[in-house]
Amino acid sequence: MLFTEDFLHYVWKFRLFDKSNLKTVDGEEIEIFSAGMHNTHSGPDFHNARIRIGDTTWAGNVEVHVPSSDWRKHDHTNDKAYNNVILHVVYRDDEPVILSDGRRMPTLELENRIPPELYNRFHSLVYGNQTIIPCEGSIGHVDDMTIRTWLTRVLIERLEKRAKTVIKALNNNRGDWEETFYQFLAANFGFKTNALPFELLAKSLPQNILAKHKNNPMQIEALVFGQAGFLEGDLIDEYPKKLKEEYSFLRKKYSLTPIDNHLWKFMRMRPQNFPTIRLAQFAALIVRSNHLFSKILDIREVKSLRDLFTEINVNPYWEDHYRFDVPSKPSSKNLGTSSIDVLLLNTLAVFLFSYGRHLQLEYYTSRSLKLLENLPAEENNIIANFGVLGVKAKNAFESQAVLELKNNYCNFKKCLHCGIGNKILADNKIYK
Repeated sequence: MLFTEDFLHYVWKFRLFDKSNLKTVDGEEIEIFSAGMHNTHSGPDFHNARIRIGDTTWAGNVEVHVPSSDWRKHDHTNDKAYNNVILHVVYRDDEPVILSDGRRMPTLELENRIPPELYNRFHSLVYGNQTIIPCEGSIGHVDDMTIRTWLTRVLIERLEKRAKTVIKALNNNRGDWEETFYQFLAANFGFKTNALPFELLAKSLPQNILAKHKNNPMQIEALVFGQAGFLEGDLIDEYPKKLKEEYSFLRKKYSLTPIDNHLWKFMRMRPQNFPTIRLAQFAALIVRSNHLFSKILDIREVKSLRDLFTEINVNPYWEDHYRFDVPSKPSSKNLGTSSIDVLLLNTLAVFLFSYGRHLQLEYYTSRSLKLLENLPAEENNIIANFGVLGVKAKNAFESQAVLELKNNYCNFKKCLHCGIGNKILADNKIYK
């Protein structure tokens, strides 16, 4: 049998072993009052356990190993962090653990106490030949409450990780929420392909400079396109020439250095998504909504949040252009519904959650979750595959959770740390 410590952690944590006539390998009776709190960091595996061994009730830590000889191999005897271990739980006791005072470490051997069917379910789940996720043959039999509860848990994990990134940037910006939001919004305007140059653009063009020109759309556009590196060289049309003239003055005034124009990607993109169009939309949004984050904090309705990004009127020049000096058939260049949804999901929802967590204001974290519940589910292969397995994402709240589940649990076969995996392992009726 291929045992892992993770599996033994799971067995001990949920006491999924034969508990009748429990004794140490030396014959002392054991009674478990508390298995302890699972520790996923350095140090003993379980903290604050409460166990009676013989006539004495102990409070302390529990260490778990497959063979007991791992205690010596890991040099725990010389590590003070393990001085308070009260019980060594092992699959096989192949070597006695002698403590520094000469006593033998109380040891519980589980080799003949773990139900074979539990191990078989574990092995098939983690080491099977599944094509989508480890539990693809069983997840359809898990009750909806278990699935939805776990999806909520992993969504919060996803948002908390993103919040850490936001707070790190916030600290770099000396606690300025507006500037931090502006930088993240810019990066998300790049929609993955051009996220990096958009982010570099925002960092090279602080929002306080743009605020000084909020009543002059031409100057805002000149600053955005100039810093993006699109106003270098010879230009033909009157509009880009005016932008270049404005930018030349503003560049000297603020000692600006444009980013490298070669960072922007046009290949294999629909013209509607060209970086020039996204920059025009971004400039129009800045003109329309200065200090946008403060407005977002005050807006409660999802429709009103969406309205901030609808009907953004880009300069008329772009109605029949996708690039400078290259005419095209007339078409609307407003942000589409799907693009707005991406911005609401990846920027607004994340910042509302981050703001609420950082300031311990549950109102804003709740608004973040409510926003995700009111956005449509994303469409991609991962979401589609889970739908085939019976886990259909009804909104962005659930699709974001599914992505987190797949990318950080299923891909690494962390079934023992997953609420759905635990349910499958523990229930004979579910496992297939």
